[in-house]
Amino acid sequence: MKKNIKYFMVALLTIFSLSGCSDYFDLSENPNQITDPPLKGLLSTATSKTALNSYRAGSVTSSYVQYLASPSAGSSFDTYDDVDLTGTWDAVYFAMADINEMKKKAVASGASEYTGVADVMLAYHLAIITDFFGQGPFKQAFNSTNLNPVYDSEEDLYKSTGDLLNEAITELNKTNSSFKLDVGNDLIFGGDKNKWIKFAYMLKARLLNKISKKSSYNPNQVLAAVDNAFKSNSDNAAMSAFSNRNPWNQVAVNNAALVLGGWLSNQLVDAINGTTFGVVDPRISKIASKTITNTYKGTPNGVGNVGSAANTVKDESYISLTGALSSDNSPIYIATYSELKFIEAEAAFRSSQPTRAYAAYLEGIKASMDQFGVSTTDKDAYLTSSGVAKTALTLTLADIFKEKYVATYLNPEAWNDARRYDYKYKNFTIPINAVLTTYIRRVGYVSGEQSKNGVNVPASVALSTNLYWDKP
Repeated sequence: MKKNIKYFMVALLTIFSLSGCSDYFDLSENPNQITDPPLKGLLSTATSKTALNSYRAGSVTSSYVQYLASPSAGSSFDTYDDVDLTGTWDAVYFAMADINEMKKKAVASGASEYTGVADVMLAYHLAIITDFFGQGPFKQAFNSTNLNPVYDSEEDLYKSTGDLLNEAITELNKTNSSFKLDVGNDLIFGGDKNKWIKFAYMLKARLLNKISKKSSYNPNQVLAAVDNAFKSNSDNAAMSAFSNRNPWNQVAVNNAALVLGGWLSNQLVDAINGTTFGVVDPRISKIASKTITNTYKGTPNGVGNVGSAANTVKDESYISLTGALSSDNSPIYIATYSELKFIEAEAAFRSSQPTRAYAAYLEGIKASMDQFGVSTTDKDAYLTSSGVAKTALTLTLADIFKEKYVATYLNPEAWNDARRYDYKYKNFTIPINAVLTTYIRRVGYVSGEQSKNGVNVPASVALSTNLYWDKP
């Protein structure tokens, strides 16, 4: 009976060590202390796990989009080898099990605000599953009487994600919720229902824009969602509550202690140090550490450390210990206003609205600079520099994707963009010694599922096979 417990285990049995936001998480003294957790406690668990799973997903995808590179030659992530992501899969499904419990309790008690928030977070996690693996259990996933849930198709998971977001918007707009969101236990928006509504629309815009290769793509629907989403950086979906420190900071701390990781790819570094585009992006100082020669230098994916010091000194750049996204108290960003403006820029460009596209492009850059803490002087200099200061008539999709690539640094959504754009970033190349002959498009189904639910696990396909939304 226990073999597939991850699909329906309740909240208090699925807390991960990285989440430590209140005594509610501490079950070390009495694991049976709370058998019917209150909604506000489930809200703490769910919001914490949503942010931490954004980090977990980003720690995988950041190699695929060449934000990060391994200091060791032939790293499995760098070279597109098949990596067993059972831990990531389980973390996402454990979180969805908790969120599903929260939703059931909310529906039963007429707490529409909690129902809507649960739908938003379920949609976010479901998108991770289908964006990584393609298929996955959902419709049968959280039924304790079914230990072998079938896998929903890629197209069905995409539709279910959209249905959840539409339901979330409906529930959150109700005015008769029996319980209001708890301020202290909502670790993402502090109980602000209106921000959850904007977040739902943000994810809807992201979802609708994801099918840009398909004939069903409708940029005007994307723009309609954008109009109801984030209005400024103050709406960013982010979490700052950690048991110790931001997990990206922990990567930087570990690297400084020679537990090596968090090295920056030369693709990213060259894109922002002036090598690729001829202009230095001031966000570089908010992302990367300088080398011992007071320069910024990346590591080629698949090659490992190429400096002369055999990994013992800063001959290549790492994630900064004090970076905007990687200091000890930096938040984990799940979705941002800057990303939204680049979604708007792309959709407006595709719908032949050049003036709107250009305005959104500029606003996306400004918002990203502000999020990263760039000074007004440096921001203005960058915006007026050659290659950045376009016009409504000269702006291209390449310009939009190039700026969005930097703005979504460390966010797993960057991999979706890379695939939609067919990895056409300037000077972007397949890693040295890559296992595949082309770019990676998906990851393989996990060993944990093969052993526990093997009867339903889809047949393996090449990791270069396009997902449903990544093809016409």
